Amino acid sequence: MKRIDAAELEIFKNLFHSTAEEMGAALRRSAFSPNIKERRDYSCAVFDGLGRVVAMGDHMPVHLGSMPMSVAAALNALELGPGDIAMLNDPYAGGTHLPDITLVMPVWETQLEKRDEGYGTRIAAYSRTITGRRSALQKTPSFYVANRAHHADVGGAQPASMGISQEIYQEGLRIPPVALARGGKIQRDILTLLLANVRTPREREGDLMAQVAACQLGERRLQDRLQKYGPARTNFYLDALQAYSARLMREVLKKIPAGKYTAEDFLDDDGHTADPVRLHVSIQIRGGKAVVDFEGSSPQCAGCVNAVFAITYSAVFYVFRCLLNETVPACAGLMTPIQVLAPRGSVVNARAPAAVAAGNVETSQRIVDVLLRALAKALPRRIPAASSGTMNNLSFGGIDPRTGEPFAYYETIAGGMGARPASDGSSGTHTHMTNSLNTPIEAFESAYPVRVRRYSLRRGSGGKGKFRGGEGMVREIEFLTEVRGSILSDRRKFRPYGLSGGHPGLAGANHLTVQGRGRRLPGKTTFVAPRGSVLKIESPGGGGWGV
Repeated sequence: MKRIDAAELEIFKNLFHSTAEEMGAALRRSAFSPNIKERRDYSCAVFDGLGRVVAMGDHMPVHLGSMPMSVAAALNALELGPGDIAMLNDPYAGGTHLPDITLVMPVWETQLEKRDEGYGTRIAAYSRTITGRRSALQKTPSFYVANRAHHADVGGAQPASMGISQEIYQEGLRIPPVALARGGKIQRDILTLLLANVRTPREREGDLMAQVAACQLGERRLQDRLQKYGPARTNFYLDALQAYSARLMREVLKKIPAGKYTAEDFLDDDGHTADPVRLHVSIQIRGGKAVVDFEGSSPQCAGCVNAVFAITYSAVFYVFRCLLNETVPACAGLMTPIQVLAPRGSVVNARAPAAVAAGNVETSQRIVDVLLRALAKALPRRIPAASSGTMNNLSFGGIDPRTGEPFAYYETIAGGMGARPASDGSSGTHTHMTNSLNTPIEAFESAYPVRVRRYSLRRGSGGKGKFRGGEGMVREIEFLTEVRGSILSDRRKFRPYGLSGGHPGLAGANHLTVQGRGRRLPGKTTFVAPRGSVLKIESPGGGGWGV
């Protein structure tokens, strides 16, 4: 057996990670929508020839942990040759919720041709018109690259496709794995069908082509890696990275006291009834392995907070990844010693055609909260108090009076981070399953008919304790035209918990003022706001830690 060289292992880890990062940079720079180019609501990753994730960009945890299931769904449904790109968003085929569109592209080893200088090789491009493309040079790809981006509208009943719903058919266009490109050529019939079902087709096409460009960049970079290091050496270190990550996770699990740790937490409601939605978890730690079981969580519900299994798996991946040093490769191997059990038909493993728009953004956050609450019993000096626990999703749309064209806007609003065992929580930041940025006021007011009246920290919202929770945010927006909007938010009833005697953070609140008359809005709601109306969202603060 060949010996693993530690320096080379580190080199390969960073080569693959840098590829995912460069893909993300290209996607961001070439995207049309503020949601992607300003807020960075996208993620990129590299997979080996078996479809195992090898490297993730420093992007969105909720995307990254679930993306392997999208890749698996694409590979099961389609035969992908050189230059082909699969597209999907179906939550019941590896996706998360409908606005998140994933592209998957195989990376095939290229023909290599010696340079006259006698050093190195150059890539001879595939002919995109040859027959039998799959068997032209090799039988299986060397890699796959994938990216996922949140599109500001994919159709459905509400502008921006993030409204209150009771079945997935109300949430937008559902895309099973299909071929967006064949042999490097975009399939115009597929693209035309998609664009005919959205409110902002030009923006959607621009964002999709940015995703295509990011995949093609990743393909070129990985072919360069193969050219430089050779397939045998590259494959050896692909396997070595998986084994290395698995070994490090086992070592961390061995340091956690053996036992069974349980916790529960609640979503305020499902957006359809006022009943709380229970999330329960038990974590069994023994012998360097963990079993994470969500038995006891609420059944799937009528509202849109249902999470598919990919979301639940992603949250578990994120939480246990946080127990490791940040330099550990984010590979599929990390989950080798961890088993995830989620009852089918529950709110953490919903069955079609349940509505799922908020499962990706809200339930994922509560799954993290309940996992951390359970682990705090085993590792009280390592686990922070609850952060804001909601993405405070705001979406709206209408006709822009400046252009006469439809527009659709989506963003998440930051809150307070939970206090940690040795420091206060950060204020006004996205936490856990999201790490997107805000939409800068200048970009926001330029792209949409709105005026930002206030954007500030929400003083006093962080929970008290030896270490204080971070402060939430206040975002106040005046609409300069009539809009239809939606809010999907949580922690309006159940406050972010404190730990070790720390106090909870303040709950969030939503307000709408129309013609001088204000009213409080529910956490999950749709609204119509005439021109001149003002919407104010106050996000929760983080919980405090210690006394």
